[in-house]
Amino acid sequence: MNTSRKTAILVGALFIIGTLAGILSVVVTTPIFEASDLLTKVAANENQMALGALLVLVMGFALAVVPVLMYPIAKRHNETLALGYVVFRGGLETVTYLGWAISSLLLVPLSQAYVQAEASDASYFQALGALFLKAGEISGTLTAIVFPLGALMFYYLLYQSELIPRWISVWGVIGVTLHLVGTGLFGMFGLTDLPMILQLVAVLPILVQEIVMAVWLIAKGFNPAAVASHSPKGFDSAAIASGAA
Repeated sequence: MNTSRKTAILVGALFIIGTLAGILSVVVTTPIFEASDLLTKVAANENQMALGALLVLVMGFALAVVPVLMYPIAKRHNETLALGYVVFRGGLETVTYLGWAISSLLLVPLSQAYVQAEASDASYFQALGALFLKAGEISGTLTAIVFPLGALMFYYLLYQSELIPRWISVWGVIGVTLHLVGTGLFGMFGLTDLPMILQLVAVLPILVQEIVMAVWLIAKGFNPAAVASHSPKGFDSAAIASGAA
């Protein structure tokens, strides 16, 4: 199995791991964050909060490795976009996930102090809890902007290079554009109370697309002709193409 085939399998597996971890983190933490008394709920579910933060870190680190793995192949087609993809999804996006995880974990010791505090101090702890919660929301909004910008670079590069079928790349461009507008830009301007159908339109297309692309990469790999046509000197293009077929 040649290097590009191994890379395709790893990239596909990491996309699936990152996506599943992200979905599970939402399932685990949403009931806590939507509670009327946030700090009491956090204090009663400390392990659940820790698990949610861990899942976000798993998602962030899994998706951060993808641009690093892709860079040697992607730079042969468009080095600028390949580097931009590393910066946005490998660096900036990871920072936003770290911000969300840290703000969530800080709620745990704060909730412990809150349940032990006197009633007169409750408003102080509640204000801090609201601040940490808002910090997590801001990190989420930044993710919803940084992620689609990096993904747009990635999918345009894939479309340009034909490393995967162009219909998957076009689907990705459309999906991340909807995500950028419906989640990132709307969230930045405080328009978060969208009807459920609009929230699904903003998130579901790119969610499904990344799973489809991941399965394709694992099953089929990159287009061997596209890989071979941009192989650096010293590589046997015919051998690469035949090995990936």
